[in-house]
Amino acid sequence: MTYDRDTLRAQLSHLAFEVTQNAATEPPFQNEFWDHHEEGLYVDVVSGVPLFSSRAKYDSGCGWPSFTRPLAEDEVARRIDRSHGMVRTEVRSNTADSHLGHVFNDGPREHGGLRYCINSAALRFVPRADLEAEGYGAYLHLFAPESPRADA
Repeated sequence: MTYDRDTLRAQLSHLAFEVTQNAATEPPFQNEFWDHHEEGLYVDVVSGVPLFSSRAKYDSGCGWPSFTRPLAEDEVARRIDRSHGMVRTEVRSNTADSHLGHVFNDGPREHGGLRYCINSAALRFVPRADLEAEGYGAYLHLFAPESPRADA
């Protein structure tokens, strides 16, 4: 699906537009979800597609929300990013082609070793209590007591 930039500019905050459409980066430790601990889903701010679970979120100390894995591998595209004199792996949402952040190989080894370092501005959080009402009821099973936590 193609998203019209003018429509997105009107719908998103300035920061969310710059991050998702122009690959900007928000400041570390000064963003909405870096220190957020509530259970729920993190969805693409553009498309609403679920990207990450709070069960895969952990404190990496980097100042941005960090996750060990996406909900669905096929929803997170990886691209080589050679900007700023570095070579990194950018992650984008497949549905909306939104810039999300980057993935690094310095995550918790016991959970696969990856750190998805994601801009809060690229995400919208849906609390567990609101999943059903917001149309994400199919994901409630992720928060059952027997479901493993990424940081457990």
